[in-house]
Amino acid sequence: MKKNIFIITLLVGCCSLSAWAQKQEKTITVEVNNNWNRAKTDEPVVINLRDLHTGFKVKSAVVMEGSTEIPSQLDDLNRDRKMDELAFVTSLPAHGRKTFQVTLSSEKSTKTYPARVYAEMFIADPRKGKHQSVQAITVPGTSNIYSMVRPHGPVLESELVGYRLYFNEKQTPDIYGKFNKGLEIKESQFYPTDEQLARGFGDDVLRVFDSCGPGAFKGWDGKKATHITPVATRTERIISYGPVRVIAEIEVTGWKYQNAELDMMTRYTLYAGHRDLRIEAFFDEPIKNEVFCTGVQDIVGTAESYSDHKGLVGSWGTDWPVNDTVKYAKETVGLGTCIPQRYVKSEEKDKDNYLYTITSPGSKYLQYHTTFTSMKETFGYKTPEAWFAYLREWKEELAHPVTVKIKDIHQTKHTNTVKQSNTGVFTSFYTDSAQLLLLCAESFFYLCPIERLQLNL
Repeated sequence: MKKNIFIITLLVGCCSLSAWAQKQEKTITVEVNNNWNRAKTDEPVVINLRDLHTGFKVKSAVVMEGSTEIPSQLDDLNRDRKMDELAFVTSLPAHGRKTFQVTLSSEKSTKTYPARVYAEMFIADPRKGKHQSVQAITVPGTSNIYSMVRPHGPVLESELVGYRLYFNEKQTPDIYGKFNKGLEIKESQFYPTDEQLARGFGDDVLRVFDSCGPGAFKGWDGKKATHITPVATRTERIISYGPVRVIAEIEVTGWKYQNAELDMMTRYTLYAGHRDLRIEAFFDEPIKNEVFCTGVQDIVGTAESYSDHKGLVGSWGTDWPVNDTVKYAKETVGLGTCIPQRYVKSEEKDKDNYLYTITSPGSKYLQYHTTFTSMKETFGYKTPEAWFAYLREWKEELAHPVTVKIKDIHQTKHTNTVKQSNTGVFTSFYTDSAQLLLLCAESFFYLCPIERLQLNL
């Protein structure tokens, strides 16, 4: 059966044309349980929005703990312009439980929260002698963009630590150690001035050389760790700027490795209140027999190491952090990497690193964590014994994440609201005359005097 299609065009005289949009909301009750026998501070809580089947595009969220709103953020992880996850952090006592009310909305919000994390990447502007902020850069695998990017790749910062991700075949996290808690890399750009150093700013605290530093994802040739090369393209991007967590990614295509050609994306996530970096590797095809490695740097000359032989490895040592050994003093740092034992193939030692080889045949995914401390921290660890004890506790905490349960779900639709159009023209398509007449009747309540009403039948 054919349907007549009525096209109505309204031109508004004294005011901008308005369109109707229905605000939609879904409110859920979220129960978070700490099943560990120790208290948790700034524990990440992540809700997968796709599992909620809201029926609308989520553009804002409010998280309430009792009568108090707490900071949260929505993240579009796959860059399809739809939010994938809601994240916030909370503290819980041992065997404790908390309940949150979360309201998701189809309307955007201008609300902001105090930032507890920071992310940035800059590229050189040689004409002005400055750097321009960028969110993502893709280059051919043969390009040498390392020196054009400040500070040599994306930087991720929490109140406790800072990391930068090298934009080259190393793809190594480098570390920024602090004296005091707080955010400072926005001001220092990873390269503090003498005046900033005098004020108590932190600085680069490790020369990574060709090592895996703290937890870099590397290839393995049977004897030593190898860089991520050759590749067809290399991309580094920032996914999230906070205020609760910052996320960056390094993506390579056409990585020729162990008789295969791999497309791989490595994601790095740093939460507020955390010194550890979550590292995830995603592959476009399931891993076959490919073997990779990660671990910690054997810090030149003075390193002490620890391993539980089940995926946890740490080191402690002292070295100059940069090539300038006159202006800068040696720095003492502790490194640690924790890998789920199911990925571990063997424990290894090469010239620069304490390593585990890792693999996951049939899977497209690997994940682990890395962390560090600098002895300059007023809030950190001062001996290798204290650091290695912390690493053991850290591993146990990672093994006991909170459980998140979605309980009550309530969805509402609000009455039509008016949104202004910049064009002053509104065109809608209707399949029957009843809808058309209703629209015309309602229009007189919302629109200024109509200059012209045109019906095209």
